[in-house]
Amino acid sequence: MTRPETAYRKTPILIALALSILLVFGVIIGAKIVYDRAAQQPVAMASLDSPDADTAECQQFVDALPDTFAGHKRAELAEPAPNGAAAWASSSTERITLRCGVSVPLQYTKITPTEEIDGVQWIRVDDATPGSTLRTWFAVNKFPLVAVTADDPALDGQGMPLKDLPLDGLENRNAKPFPIPLAQEAAEASKSCKHLLEALPEQLDDDYAATNTDLPQTKAWTSFGKEPVVLRCGVEFPKAYKAGAQLQQINGVPWFEDTTLGNGTTASTWYPMGRDVVIAVSAPNEGNAVLVQLTKTIRESTASA
Repeated sequence: MTRPETAYRKTPILIALALSILLVFGVIIGAKIVYDRAAQQPVAMASLDSPDADTAECQQFVDALPDTFAGHKRAELAEPAPNGAAAWASSSTERITLRCGVSVPLQYTKITPTEEIDGVQWIRVDDATPGSTLRTWFAVNKFPLVAVTADDPALDGQGMPLKDLPLDGLENRNAKPFPIPLAQEAAEASKSCKHLLEALPEQLDDDYAATNTDLPQTKAWTSFGKEPVVLRCGVEFPKAYKAGAQLQQINGVPWFEDTTLGNGTTASTWYPMGRDVVIAVSAPNEGNAVLVQLTKTIRESTASA
């Protein structure tokens, strides 16, 4: 038999154990309440250039969007809510946003890689900010044009379920692509250019593969989600270059960067200086490895001026 004094001594222990268990449950429940409240907070979306967002087509499309997308529930938008917009969220850091009626992105050209899903042609534009995993998908053969944005935490290692969007109700219309970078540059043929273009690699930095541009004296490489790398030989000397301009040395070749950037694009134009022919390279700002690879071929295939 248990002695009364032993049972009496156990009582405070049992009470303390019960209180600790209740405390744990309280913390869990409290955290869940905070998490749920955060998930239910309205999502703020800024007004962007969306010329067709207030059309009836966009309104009908937004009304038909699913209540759940990629595992996230449809979220309320904070006022003032932009036209043609929607969002799904599970927390303040796990959210997917959608816009209908947006403008065609400058990154869309005739050489931009596309992915077809159920008859819809999608391009992807990755955020070039270091450390960012933000990506935006654009349906470029639908009107009004639809854009969907998410990052890795929102997708939780899964692909974007674009097939779940009710795009059948939108008009089939191909967006007009922008000109390929450097397409406006005049280029003259020469033996040096011929030699260089023949020597250029078919692959750059593992991600970029050569593609046809139909532009003379030009070679281009593309990668899904990234801006293209375009090299054009025989162009005019850069007007932006001034004596004393800062140059960047890459394996013994000085490069001049024309930092005139288009709105919405991170690409700039680079010129290797001191060669027997003027060469222009359009590359995104994360393309240093690409420039290193191109420098090697340019040194080997062109002469010093």
